[in-house]
Amino acid sequence: MGRVLVVNSGSSSVKYRLLEGDERLASGTVERIGEPGSPVPDHEAALKLIGAELAGRGLGIDSPELTAVGHRVVHGGVTFTEPTLITDDVVGKIEELIPLAPLHNPAGLAGIEAVRRLRPDLPQVAVFDTAFHATIPPAAAAYAIDREVAERWRIRRYGFHGTSHAYVSREAARLAGTPSAGVIVLHLGNGASASAVSGGRCVDTSMGMTPLEGLVMGTRSGDVDPGALLYLARTAGMSPEEIDTLLNRRSGLLGLCGDNDMRAVQERLAVGDPAAELAMAVYCHRLRKYVGAYYAVLGSVDVIAFTGGVGENSAPVRERTLTGLERLGIVLDPGRNARGERTISADGSPVRVAVIPTDEELEIAHQTLEVVERHR
Repeated sequence: MGRVLVVNSGSSSVKYRLLEGDERLASGTVERIGEPGSPVPDHEAALKLIGAELAGRGLGIDSPELTAVGHRVVHGGVTFTEPTLITDDVVGKIEELIPLAPLHNPAGLAGIEAVRRLRPDLPQVAVFDTAFHATIPPAAAAYAIDREVAERWRIRRYGFHGTSHAYVSREAARLAGTPSAGVIVLHLGNGASASAVSGGRCVDTSMGMTPLEGLVMGTRSGDVDPGALLYLARTAGMSPEEIDTLLNRRSGLLGLCGDNDMRAVQERLAVGDPAAELAMAVYCHRLRKYVGAYYAVLGSVDVIAFTGGVGENSAPVRERTLTGLERLGIVLDPGRNARGERTISADGSPVRVAVIPTDEELEIAHQTLEVVERHR
């Protein structure tokens, strides 16, 4: 059993969790990195703050009990399809992938480099959001555009939220009592994605080349006709930057009703707000479509698993998404759903419906230790 520090570096924040086995020893977040007036100028300063916080509890980064550091890295492209021990060569290849994730990979690299300077002797492992989806077959991964263009510019479905989908699908298979289970995972937070998992291998997922495709999200549109974007460029004169802002920051629930928080949407829905009703209807309609599509992809479904802030806490979303699918063997128990129990399907339902809290940090820690053990 090793002690692992999990580091999740964003552009202006670093989240961390220190684990020993499955036990959480410490966790926290350093925010406003590099912002005007912030006392934290860069990621190295943030890691030093984290180190000081941990040292004050006898758990410092310089502690001999620390076995390894696991880093969340958003995009591994087709280069990294499994967690990887970090070397100079690996760092260089992650840098080469920055065009695919210009907002995320630089932050991940900043965290990696900061820890390498602080503890150059310590094994570090990169765990990629995209890696779990590397098993998607070509029929699901390829977009039907000119093949040479796609290959030159690395355009294909990559998928994201991989550590969450890996953790939740494995827990769902345990519930089903078989590692060969067919599982649909619905990761619903401010970002949202679905995946179809067969026997522990992802065979399809809703996010694509970027995290923008797929489900309706807090501020992201999900699926949109590409022709509508060309229309906005030609007819409305919108620039690529304006369209990017529209789709990523002014769409989803926020674009439909002015609130990106599902709790606020549900409060407005309770008093009959028509914009909130539209937002909820569009959100759940899209979810329902993906459930049906992934049922068809898998052919047989054992478990549908809800996770993430919305998936774990919104009984109305779960109810709206699945009610009426009894002929597919999906039968909810209204009482269990309202109480948010682990299993919310009715007794005798051929498909189990479950609420499974995700734990991405624990998944990263486990994958980190597996890599370190392999390299000993």
